[in-house]
Amino acid sequence: MTESAGPMATIEAFLKAAGEKDWETALPFISDDCEYVNIPMSRVKGPAGVRAVLEPFFAPTIENDLKVVQTIIQGDWVFTERLDRHRLPDKWVELPVAGMFQVRDGKITAWREYFDLATIMKEWPSA
Repeated sequence: MTESAGPMATIEAFLKAAGEKDWETALPFISDDCEYVNIPMSRVKGPAGVRAVLEPFFAPTIENDLKVVQTIIQGDWVFTERLDRHRLPDKWVELPVAGMFQVRDGKITAWREYFDLATIMKEWPSA
């Protein structure tokens, strides 16, 4: 994948593809045993689990901008501070997010996201 460029390149490529809702490009960056813990909401495993969380969440969006603001890299761990922006039919919604990713051999093997659920839910369309 992108291991030669380091773990941050893997994270950037994954976030870009996920933001574009290009699951065929994004999901190969997720290892089969990756545990994705979306702290206020869910815990899933592997590419199918990640897709089951992200695809319905991104469904109402017209455009997504997952902007990395700060990073700290230590070994195969990458900490990101992000501003995730989601364009809905009538407005942009912004969500500050902190994410921890572990990357091995160009694949995300662990991923934890931290954000305030109330911040996004007050702006998000109801199901």
